[in-house]
Amino acid sequence: MPKVLIADKMDKLAEEIFRRNGLDVDIKAGLSPEEISGIIGDYDAVACRSSAKITKEVLAHAKKLKVIGRAGIGVDTIDVPAATAAGVIVMNTPFGNSITTAEHTIAMMMALARQIPQASASTHAGKWEKSKFMGVEIYSKVLGLIGAGNIGSIVANRAIGLGMKVIAYDPFLTKERAAEIGVEQVELEDIYKRADFITIHVPKTEKTSKMIDAAAIAKMKKGVRIINCARGGLIVEDDLKAALDSGHVAGAALDVFDVEPAESNVLFGHPNVICTPHLGASTSEAQVNVAIQVAEQISDYLLNGAIINAINMPSISAEDAPKLKPYMALAAGIGRLAGQIATSAIKKIDINYIGAVSPLNTRPLTACILADVLKDMSESVNMVNAPEIAKSKGIVVSDIRTNDTTEWPTAITITLTCEGGVHTVTGTLFAGREARIVSIEGVPIEAALTQNMLLIRNEDKPGMIGALGTALSDAKINIADFRLGRVSEGKTAIALVSVDTKVSDDVMAKLKAIPQIRDIQRLAF
Repeated sequence: MPKVLIADKMDKLAEEIFRRNGLDVDIKAGLSPEEISGIIGDYDAVACRSSAKITKEVLAHAKKLKVIGRAGIGVDTIDVPAATAAGVIVMNTPFGNSITTAEHTIAMMMALARQIPQASASTHAGKWEKSKFMGVEIYSKVLGLIGAGNIGSIVANRAIGLGMKVIAYDPFLTKERAAEIGVEQVELEDIYKRADFITIHVPKTEKTSKMIDAAAIAKMKKGVRIINCARGGLIVEDDLKAALDSGHVAGAALDVFDVEPAESNVLFGHPNVICTPHLGASTSEAQVNVAIQVAEQISDYLLNGAIINAINMPSISAEDAPKLKPYMALAAGIGRLAGQIATSAIKKIDINYIGAVSPLNTRPLTACILADVLKDMSESVNMVNAPEIAKSKGIVVSDIRTNDTTEWPTAITITLTCEGGVHTVTGTLFAGREARIVSIEGVPIEAALTQNMLLIRNEDKPGMIGALGTALSDAKINIADFRLGRVSEGKTAIALVSVDTKVSDDVMAKLKAIPQIRDIQRLAF
């Protein structure tokens, strides 16, 4: 029975869902990375929030771990590259707290416009400083969204409802989607020039880290107000303080900081700054939602192979999983075959999805193929880390889709371009479920893959089959299946021979000595 560690405080529904699905669950919140390292080896999955740190050192002890589920969006506390290298899937729950975070952004914007926290503190202190807290309306003002994804689009919807003009910069935003959510699509420079309020809704990446610096702020309208409920580190805090001190920025509302927990910060105490302690996702509804989602996603993966909201590999929905299952077996088989017949360094891997497979979600199939092609290059390669391993080795990977069903109604062809030549393998599904090899290096041959096989390239001349059978018989190795293919009479032929036991080196030497055999390889599946 798969075992799950809930490593953070989480709504009790998460535990209930795991147990309802027949999974073994332990709840151990508040542990240090060292303490997690001591127990992680017992678990197949970890569910966490923002407190538990899943570090590289933790992952080094996680020999059984298959999946980490983050109840929330940010994965800052998870070493995703280390998880990828270890073949561990990292999932998050990007939709469970979207409304909550968007609402917090709107609340921060309105509080900033009317200086509500400052006015509240003054009034609590017994002062009546009505003239001191002169605010601005948000009606008819220009709101500039940096990032118009899930949360940003909800912020846009709420802001439009408040009578704001919303402009958005997002390199992944299509014209159709911009029209759908009612925003004007602009470049980042336009956001800086035109926006009265700027809200940020992007992940922290190499490109977005420190994106709001002195140079960016200098391009903004004088009197702009900036709101960040996304990720700390997107704003250079010293540069923002300087702009606040000069009056170029009228105010800032921040829910996230470069260093968290933020017990001190250069912006703390500034009269025109509103701060909250990373409350964007902190509503009871959001905490219930993300707990339910992470438990369901982890359960679906452990029980059904469905991969939802994965950070480091292609997702496979619960709907796609049964459709892809026979193709995954086919992809693994032809990938392993191709990887074994490539006897020199691989420079390029081309994958062609043909016919009925072409409209499916083929990204997991590509990951599966890469894992099996590269299996002999790295002991730890799997679907999660195979794309990165291929990239690190300088291997170019491409895939295409074609609808040509002249030969097969559905098929996958792998072409490996190696230093020593080009190798191709094509496989199909018989009756929609049984994986079969149908071509090797252009030679038609129909065969199922078994645990122990021999691949033989031979001259198309009499005597080879008899000599092969005699040599294997003398070694007491039984032939379970024998398939032979050729392009034309007298040319090179290819044989796939299934045997009941592995062929020893001594027997291989005798087989290589058969005159008609040009080359012979052991295959293992």
